[in-house]
Amino acid sequence: MTAPAPDTRDREPVPAGGAEAAGDDSPAPGSSTPRPTATATAAPAEPGPDAASEGRPGGGRWRRVDALVALIFLAGAFWVTARGWRDYDGRLLGSRPNDQGFNEWMLAYAAHAVSHLENPFFTTLQNAPSGVNLMTNVGLQLPGLVLTPVTLLFGASFSYLLFITLNLAGTGYAWYHVLSRHVVDSRGAAFVGGLFCAFAPALVSHSNGHPHITAQWLVPFIVWRVIALSRGGRVARDGLVLGGLVVAQFFISLEILFLTALGCLMLVLAYVAFRPRDAVRRLRPLLPGLAITAALVSLAAAYPLWMQFAGPQHRVGHPGTPDIYALKLGSYVKFATQSVAGGPTSAVGWAPNTTEQASFYGWPMLVVALGALWWLRREITARVLGAVGLVSALFSIGTTWTSGTRRTDVPAPFALVQNLPVFDSVVVSRFALITTVALGVLLAVAGDRLAAHRDQPSGRLAARVGAVAVAAALLPILPMPLEARGRNPVPDFVTSGAWRDHVAPGRTLVPAPVNGMTSLYWSSAAVAGFAVPEGYFLAPVSATDATGRWGVDPQPTAKLLTAVSLGQRDTAVGPAEIAQARADVRYWKADAVALPDRGARRHDDLKTVLDALYGPGQRVDDVWLWDVRPFTR
Repeated sequence: MTAPAPDTRDREPVPAGGAEAAGDDSPAPGSSTPRPTATATAAPAEPGPDAASEGRPGGGRWRRVDALVALIFLAGAFWVTARGWRDYDGRLLGSRPNDQGFNEWMLAYAAHAVSHLENPFFTTLQNAPSGVNLMTNVGLQLPGLVLTPVTLLFGASFSYLLFITLNLAGTGYAWYHVLSRHVVDSRGAAFVGGLFCAFAPALVSHSNGHPHITAQWLVPFIVWRVIALSRGGRVARDGLVLGGLVVAQFFISLEILFLTALGCLMLVLAYVAFRPRDAVRRLRPLLPGLAITAALVSLAAAYPLWMQFAGPQHRVGHPGTPDIYALKLGSYVKFATQSVAGGPTSAVGWAPNTTEQASFYGWPMLVVALGALWWLRREITARVLGAVGLVSALFSIGTTWTSGTRRTDVPAPFALVQNLPVFDSVVVSRFALITTVALGVLLAVAGDRLAAHRDQPSGRLAARVGAVAVAAALLPILPMPLEARGRNPVPDFVTSGAWRDHVAPGRTLVPAPVNGMTSLYWSSAAVAGFAVPEGYFLAPVSATDATGRWGVDPQPTAKLLTAVSLGQRDTAVGPAEIAQARADVRYWKADAVALPDRGARRHDDLKTVLDALYGPGQRVDDVWLWDVRPFTR
């Protein structure tokens, strides 16, 4: 026995960047219609009759259900990040410690900028004296602002771990909320959709150091407000509300905002292809509202956008070719490293690294997705979601097609857009984030249709079979806890604040050996109280070449100290090296050079070299310190 095909006469899907999706003979806006589908890639329609009662304030039963869902998502998020919480100051969570170190520094700098009223978009406190364009990196201005009290009280490492944990829970609940109020009648179906959107391999893998990617809790609401615009009515108000949400997402993650907009555009184009007359009708109220949104965003984001594309240390493009960061087509049937069915080698060769595993749904989930698309093939919602998911998945494989783990010379769809502005800076694998949302919403819609037929004899059996199939597809891709590793402790000289007696505000403290991550960990522990050389960031190649690259070329003295710490040279230094060392601390605008007791290899050799370069050091707490102000002031 099979479930009856869904009745499409009273279901109106909606383009995320457009209106409620309805047939060419659909009711006029404002008439009573059940709800559609929303996502960063798909969008919902009017609430159904049951939805109104379920979401009505005062419904104590549904509030308890909502609270239970929130607790489940929060428990899932703590499950994924549990190993980091065991010692948030002494451990690094996930497989990308440098990414975590950079994001901790971003949160520390945000707290510093708030408490000292400094520029949140550019600073010379990292990569002194040239500085870092924070807009051309990950931004995080709004999360940094919100977390400032936490950072000042508990430190940047705590704020980072809290942020990465709440992103998973918040994204899952946000999708559940929007799906249950505006897309489906079944809370269970909405729960499955939210669960997939937040805990599929995409966001779990990006929890290895990319909080700006996992911070997607506003995305469902942005799409929801786009739908409100498409219905007409209070266009000015709805345009301003949408503008406020877009501005907020802009200061959370510009990259996710771009992908959300792109997913909406894909959905609108798919809807236009399937229902051109209705799409044109629904664009009429939408476009004026979007113009109001654009005006508000332009006013709020004018300076940050200038900083992003023309400000000091801005870059063009991403280091390397797009295909370095692309997925393989076969990755969509594989299992991610941090999934129940995956392991340390399950994704090797199929993804660029452990953070960029945004596909990896496993073959059971693809079978379920294809089955859902076939069953719902008469629904415009399913067709549009399928089109969006397919196009974004194809974009994620890069500029050429792949065969197994090998790349061919045959051009793939992304080759058509790779040189367009903004597209040239996108990490290609992240297009699969759009696919993840499309698939999550599809699961919610399919579950809702099954639930609607469970009162029929054939529907009951179909609902049970469907639930078993979805559970069997979800189980292998459920996340396992992220790994954690120890980190080198920051010296007490820094954490106690003793550095303030030796380094003036805005001046530089140079850790020895000069290492970008050591610089960031020390600076984060001091809430960006002093400047540091080098760092971990994206920057232009040079003052005359804006092509993106990682970091900067180290100064000669930094290279010398690194070579000594690696045992690649002896401790003898001559007059030329001494002169260069003193010129380098002038370049860094340094007040002091510090050699920690813990963490530096070949500690004694480094001390010998530093004594020769700057004169005898002094012992302060758990570091050797060289006062270089006589050479730099």
